[in-house]
Amino acid sequence: MSSGSIKHRLLACFISKANYHCVSANCSAKSFMRNRHIDDLDSVQRPVIAIGTDYPRGYLLPMHQHRRAQLLYGATGVMHVFTRQGNWIVPPQHAVWLPPQMAHEVRMVGVTTRSLYIEPAALLIDPPQDCQVVSVTPLMRQLLMAAVDMPLDYDEQGRDGALVSLLLHELANLPPLPLHIPLPADRRLSELCQQFLQHPDAHDSPQAWASRLYMSIRSFSRLFRAQTGMSFSQWRQRACVVLALAQLAEGSSVTQVALELGYESSAAFATMFRRVLGQAPSCYLASERRERG
Repeated sequence: MSSGSIKHRLLACFISKANYHCVSANCSAKSFMRNRHIDDLDSVQRPVIAIGTDYPRGYLLPMHQHRRAQLLYGATGVMHVFTRQGNWIVPPQHAVWLPPQMAHEVRMVGVTTRSLYIEPAALLIDPPQDCQVVSVTPLMRQLLMAAVDMPLDYDEQGRDGALVSLLLHELANLPPLPLHIPLPADRRLSELCQQFLQHPDAHDSPQAWASRLYMSIRSFSRLFRAQTGMSFSQWRQRACVVLALAQLAEGSSVTQVALELGYESSAAFATMFRRVLGQAPSCYLASERRERG
């Protein structure tokens, strides 16, 4: 056996023993509740389990689901969440609500997360049955940061139990954001939608899509609304805004994003952005920065 191999084995043995002693003595809860998998901890008899995770850029969490509900908060970076019902873009310092047993896939772009895994019976209100991107208040943000520093078997009657109780109250009042791109169940229409999401173009027309599906524009419009709950133009605008938010959050300029989406000017893009989110891109980003800090 090579000396390098021996060193690696000794190092692995040392880490394993260090982790064992740290957990059994409860001497480092902060490190213990980071970069752990919920499946290893799910049986713990606590209403909420908080875990912090650091992901490499571009990391893909393949399709999976959890027995507990999950609030997935991105302290940094952008998350792309995919389910069979649609796509969600989660900007930095926002969160996505995932109901129990909801199959989902997540692409991480420079993300550090704080996740709450919640027993369904502990929720204070009937939770949404669909994924939702939610705005995170400054108070909720601090609570999430503190929660991952709690020991796994925290005292439910002490300070940590009170923190969890406040988390659940705040969770019940997080406002949802229109950052969902619904996907149709119809296979042919879904393929066109997925192609658009890969190469968005603000000038794509319903006539062109109808032609590709060998349908009249009237039949196409009825099908599209029935499958997505939105008109084609509403869906196209929503998709462009949600995709633009991901680029803006990664540092692209408004002008650069506008041109990439096919708008003639940043002003035309800002008008569409304001129509969907109620604010111009510059105002939206400024308010986000103020809220963060």
